Amino acid sequence: MAFRLRKKKDVPGGLWSKCPECAKMIYAKDLEQNQFVCPECDCHHTVAGRRRIEMTADPGSFVEHFTDLQPRDRLNFIDSKPYSEKIRAAQEKTGNADACLAGTCTIGGKEVAMAVLDFSFMGGSMGEVVGEKIARTVELAMERNLPVVLFSASGGARMHEGAISLMQMAKTCAVLNRYSKQGGFSISVLTNPTTGGVTASFASVCDVTVAEPGALIGFAGPRVIQNTIRQELPEGFQRSEFLVDKGQVDFIATRATLRERLALVLNYAENRPQVGS
Repeated sequence: MAFRLRKKKDVPGGLWSKCPECAKMIYAKDLEQNQFVCPECDCHHTVAGRRRIEMTADPGSFVEHFTDLQPRDRLNFIDSKPYSEKIRAAQEKTGNADACLAGTCTIGGKEVAMAVLDFSFMGGSMGEVVGEKIARTVELAMERNLPVVLFSASGGARMHEGAISLMQMAKTCAVLNRYSKQGGFSISVLTNPTTGGVTASFASVCDVTVAEPGALIGFAGPRVIQNTIRQELPEGFQRSEFLVDKGQVDFIATRATLRERLALVLNYAENRPQVGS
């Protein structure tokens, strides 16, 4: 018997997504409609910055600020290829100037100044533009007497900018300290992953710290720590649930309830008693 080979049909890419936790294949449109949360295991997938804003801010309320800020290759840094080329590639891929989107919006009707890190832009790494946008967002909140909401998704400080990137840790903490002394109220939302210099700076010094379920949150990664101390780490180490139990995170909010819970916290902040009153 003769067999006739049929030409394999081309299947368009991007139709399916594999969950990193349970390995289930999920139809991309279904995943998007479920706010990029796995329907099988509830894994909260990392989402792009603009999609994050759409899910968090009241529809049509976000007004972007500081769009003129552009990253620069001050050190002429080269590894596998020049840093300037990596910047251009990330900008073309994401449509963003850098790894931070900042502006004002309303959440549950409450106006806020908000900055969101985009992990799809060089791993959400913090260079001088990210640090400057965080600082300007907080300064804008001081000018307009607004609360601040900061979303983190980052691998840490951007090594391509050397000490300039590390300086952003001090700068962002300093401006949040000034803001707090003037009576400002800030919320930090930690998403998967939040690591390195971002965790060690603005992400950990706000008035209220919220995390998404299962988010990896820490400075060095768990494998680095385990190899350094030569000890077995506790189960769930550096995940949101572990950090709530240890008091580093105030509460965990699922993506479906996050806007509502942020609005509740913002309402509390608006009506909280002032010191000395």
